[in-house]
Amino acid sequence: MTQQATRIEKDSMGDVAVPRDALWGAQTQRALDNFAISGHRFPRAFLRALGLVKAAAAEANREHGVLEAATAEAVAAAAQRVADGAVDDAFPLDVFQTGSGTSTNMNANEVIARIASRNSGATIHPNDHVNASQSSNDVIPTTIHVAATLALEEDLLPALDGLAAGIRERATTLAGFVKTGRTHLMDAMPVRLDQEAGAWATQMELAAERLRASLPRLRELAQGGTAVGTGVNAPDGFAQTFCRVLSARTGWTFQPARDPLCALASQDTAVEVSGQLKALATAQMKLANDLRWMNSGPLAGLGEISLPALQPGSSIMPGKVNPVIPEAVAMAAAQVMGNDVTVGIAGQSGNFQLNVMLPVIAHNLLESIRLMATSCRALVPVIRDFEVRAETLTRALERNPILVTALNREIGYDRGAAIAKRAYAEGRSVMEVALEDSGLDEARLRELLDPRRLTG
Repeated sequence: MTQQATRIEKDSMGDVAVPRDALWGAQTQRALDNFAISGHRFPRAFLRALGLVKAAAAEANREHGVLEAATAEAVAAAAQRVADGAVDDAFPLDVFQTGSGTSTNMNANEVIARIASRNSGATIHPNDHVNASQSSNDVIPTTIHVAATLALEEDLLPALDGLAAGIRERATTLAGFVKTGRTHLMDAMPVRLDQEAGAWATQMELAAERLRASLPRLRELAQGGTAVGTGVNAPDGFAQTFCRVLSARTGWTFQPARDPLCALASQDTAVEVSGQLKALATAQMKLANDLRWMNSGPLAGLGEISLPALQPGSSIMPGKVNPVIPEAVAMAAAQVMGNDVTVGIAGQSGNFQLNVMLPVIAHNLLESIRLMATSCRALVPVIRDFEVRAETLTRALERNPILVTALNREIGYDRGAAIAKRAYAEGRSVMEVALEDSGLDEARLRELLDPRRLTG
């Protein structure tokens, strides 16, 4: 930066050169100079929540007489601009910074103060006004909870419900298809395709249930605990007023943490939610891999279904088409599993009265929510549009020696095993061999070996 392109800002440590047109101030600039670690910035979901937290705090401060009405209104209006995404470029800081997130809290304070001062014509101070009754130590944990709540309620859970409903709807069209079941990737008793798809839907529904079960704890907020959880420098009742105002602004109900010291010192709820996201990721990877296996081939694999052809699959093999969406979803799921490891490690870094890995928790938790939401939406058309290769299903089912399991009560396990082995060795159907070796007549065998009857 040249002198012509900068202005001088002051903080408690002295003068700092800041880009002339930047909305931030001295403390943000120091952090920008200090933390050139990853290039990862806080996501839009976090900045939205941070703006909402600052706006609600300003209104609560007005109600408690901490800020004059005009000042509070100017601060709240400027904070809403942050929430709305109007000034995202004014938040340049790296996620990997001071563990409390103080740099990003001050980034918000400085940006909001500058906008509010410019719009109101008054001098509004980042600390004395925008940060009144607050500390980074309660603002950042609160923002994590608010951002995750909004991202779950407004993005992931609707997407997850949509995927489950999409699978259920597709399952209604699959009841006519019976296929060879598989355990250990080996032939097993038959199942219907609607049953197989129904199990996928149930996995998604259970994942949604688990996430919703975590929401009451996620809606408990640290705000009002200030520096160490004791509420120093915040008026009595501030936490309750803040939550009431924030609930009105967002449309979702929040309440003060039952123990502010715990809310600052631990991030157990974030760890819990991350674990639920990991469980969803395992379910999505299972679904993605089932689709890949069923689509495999089409000649040398299972070839049970044909996934939508979306793009050429090879730079060297003409005509090759790959299951690209399931592969992408599986990678996203792997990323979420890795994010959970990071959140777990970060969650144990609550030293006495403060967790000191808050930014990386926020980054990974919100990325996991976003990846799972986009993965859900990506899978819906894949489930809706795949084609069933009925002849392949029937051909494999007719030759499946495991169908002999249905004869166990009639002829016993050992005789059944002998029939299965002979059928497999000779490349014949169980029906053919059983007619010769079981002692049962054809009508009874056809009744017992009917694949659809065996699916329950």
